[in-house]
Amino acid sequence: MPKKTPLLLLVGPTGIGKTAISISLAKKLNGEIISADSAQIYKYMDIGTAKITKEEMKGIPHYLIDVVYPDEEFTVSDFKKNATKHIYDINNMGKLPMVVGGTGLYVNSLVYDLSFTHVPPNDKFREKYESIANKYGNQFIYEELKNIDPNSANRIHVNDRKRTIRALEIYYVTNKPMSVYYKNFRKYNEDFDVIMIGLTMKREELYSRINYRVDKMIENGLVEEVRSLLDMGYTEDLNSLQALGYKEIVSHIKGGLTLDESIDLIKRSTRKFAKRQLTWFRRDNRIKWIDLDSFKSYDDASGYIFRYVESLLKNLKEG
Repeated sequence: MPKKTPLLLLVGPTGIGKTAISISLAKKLNGEIISADSAQIYKYMDIGTAKITKEEMKGIPHYLIDVVYPDEEFTVSDFKKNATKHIYDINNMGKLPMVVGGTGLYVNSLVYDLSFTHVPPNDKFREKYESIANKYGNQFIYEELKNIDPNSANRIHVNDRKRTIRALEIYYVTNKPMSVYYKNFRKYNEDFDVIMIGLTMKREELYSRINYRVDKMIENGLVEEVRSLLDMGYTEDLNSLQALGYKEIVSHIKGGLTLDESIDLIKRSTRKFAKRQLTWFRRDNRIKWIDLDSFKSYDDASGYIFRYVESLLKNLKEG
């Protein structure tokens, strides 16, 4: 039996410091990084997504950042296909593929066999429900999903129009709820030897970091970035502009919120999102959780993770 491809995943909530630790690990482990962030795939959306800069990369190649324009579609299936190609390419170069990010569906598309992604898209259906959502709001189509597939509705946020429509599409195209296609949701993908690291810290500290990061985004020009996107013709109903930080600033620019109100809303929504991310990832018992509060510095934490991963990689090689 051929050896599986080793794959390191670094996951955790937004704002916890995955970027800094991933760069340190990539340097020590001869790795290259594939982003698992559903907002960083978009061009022109840099400040609000906390997109890594060339300087921060420190020479480590990164993939699946800036791959589509804000009005282009990029599905979980697209992520899986592209990420899988990069994983094999990186491995074939003799380097360690590392997937880093907090988008749970992106991560799960690689480590589990998610069969529902094989249901083909139906453009007419999507256009119909986009029109309904534009007229009556996201809550309207979400309520329809709750009625026909409550299990899927529990996994999807009410404002995630794209995935709500996808779940409705699967139901009406196949006559089966999307939750049925999750029958292999906990069946492992056997193509990779997976090492999963999760980062955590005290909730108060994480929330403080999130609040500070939002303030820095505003200081660095988030309002101007969103205004520029609108000036380029990208509209607020796009899935990209429903991302955290963008929809709230759009509401400010359109006159619905004051700047202070939009900042407070971004902070609250991001804190709730971080909590959901932790809940999502904690369902996977393969994740080795690293409590950053247990270390004096991020360098110390990175060193510990490096030694742990190095020993596992050695065992995989020898096995």
